[in-house]
Parts: sequence; structure tokens; C-alpha cells
Amino acid sequence: MTADVDPRDGRNETADQRADRNWNELLQELRVIQTGTQLISGFLLTVAFQQQFPELDPVDRAIYGVLVGLAAVSTILGLSIVALHRTRFRQHDKPAIVTASNRMLRVMLVAVAILSVGVVLLIFDVVFGRVAGITAGVLALLIAIVLLLIVPRRWGRRGVGTS
Repeated sequence: MTADVDPRDGRNETADQRADRNWNELLQELRVIQTGTQLISGFLLTVAFQQQFPELDPVDRAIYGVLVGLAAVSTILGLSIVALHRTRFRQHDKPAIVTASNRMLRVMLVAVAILSVGVVLLIFDVVFGRVAGITAGVLALLIAIVLLLIVPRRWGRRGVGTS
């Protein structure tokens, strides 16, 4: 297979080399997000065993339940990427694996972002009250939107290294 230059990044690599590089980059991203998800999940699991947990009001319990569900979904999404690779890698279809895994990782990013916003909401609500919880949650949501959606899209339009 001959190498060709990818017009998006100027690399001179074969399709297989590109797929391998993209897979390795995807795995690095997955490692980072999976570690964060595991830490948040562990935190959430300990909350239910605290003495004050029964004192949470119904709204906080509902938020907690949604967050535990999101933590589980996020973890399962990360595992599904590994499962996809495990079941398909011997079929020599890495470009399709990379494409599907990229989509799953994007969904996982959204789930973890919502999970992070929800954790901020819950903690501030329990510690400082409902108004503070909603305020902190909205602020965390705005920060997530800016850093996860707006900044990457604007960066992509401008190009790397331009101001």
C-alpha cells in the first residue's frame, strides 16, 4: 500500500498507518476520560453510604440517582469501545473501528460533561443550598459548553497557530 498525503494534516502515511495513529490517539483520550469517570463514580458510590444520605430531600435524591445512572452509562460507553476493538480487530477493519469508537467517545464526552455538571449541582445544593446549587450548576454548564463545544469549533475554523 502506498502512502498518500492527508490534506487535513499534511501527513504522508498509508490508510493503515493513519488508522493506527488515530486509534492510538483515541486510546489516550479514552484513558483520560475513563479515569475521570471512575473517580466520579467512586465518589458517587460512597455518598449513599454516608450517615447524612437519608436526610437528602427528594430533589437531591433524584439528582443523585440520575448521576449514578450517568456514571454507569459513561463507564459502559468506555468499555464498549474496548469491546468493539476486541471483537473486530482481527477482521482488519481498523478504519471502521476508529470511526465507530470516535462516535462512542463523543457520546461519552457529552455524558461525562453532564455528569460533571450534575455533580457540581448536587454538591453545591447539599452544602450551600438550592439557589447556590442551581447557580453553580448553570455556571458549570456554561463552562462546559464554552470549553467543549465553542472553543474547539472556533479553534478548528482559525487553524492551529493563528490568532
